[in-house]
Amino acid sequence: MARMSMTNAPKTARPAPRPSTADDATTIGRTLALAFHDDPMMRWFFPDEATREAGLGRYFATIFTRQYGRHGVCEQTAAAAAFWVPAGAQDKAVPDAETVEELAEILGDRAPLFREATAAAAGHGPQEPHWYLAVLGADPAAQGQGHGAALLRSGLAQADEAGLPVYLESSKADNLPFYEHFGFTVLGEVQLPGGGPTLWAMRRGPRQDGA
Repeated sequence: MARMSMTNAPKTARPAPRPSTADDATTIGRTLALAFHDDPMMRWFFPDEATREAGLGRYFATIFTRQYGRHGVCEQTAAAAAFWVPAGAQDKAVPDAETVEELAEILGDRAPLFREATAAAAGHGPQEPHWYLAVLGADPAAQGQGHGAALLRSGLAQADEAGLPVYLESSKADNLPFYEHFGFTVLGEVQLPGGGPTLWAMRRGPRQDGA
């Protein structure tokens, strides 16, 4: 069998974001569980490594199905997912009582820490109209293939079209250069209560020419 030369090999297609639907909940949960397995905040919420992946899968599937999938803009590629909250939807995209109860069951004895951390982060939220990047994660097995970048560009383009800034909180210092590459700057640090990890609040202003 002839071996294909590198010069004639087909180029890998750039990941193409698509809107997520309710049928994607399980896949999204699995993808984000892999993406956030070593994230400092998620390790804090799910300290048992043996059960973390299953817990994270349920957690992300739940907030997608009951929260961001209803009131946000959710997109995915074959190996990544992103949850955005457009301007004007922040009040709607908070978890209702049933969602809080379901998350408490998933988090178990870490639920009080989760509630405190959520309140602390919300207290540092911006007052100006904005888009909010709630979740962005890619399967580590697909690292370097552009899945996360494709989803980030998609959301940023929508925020730019609306002429609005974008905010996010990163709980992993290693991710800061990635976001800075796309125009985000660090506004400050938030130390989560109860001995929790640090969050870095970041902002990117709207652009005329996109990311």
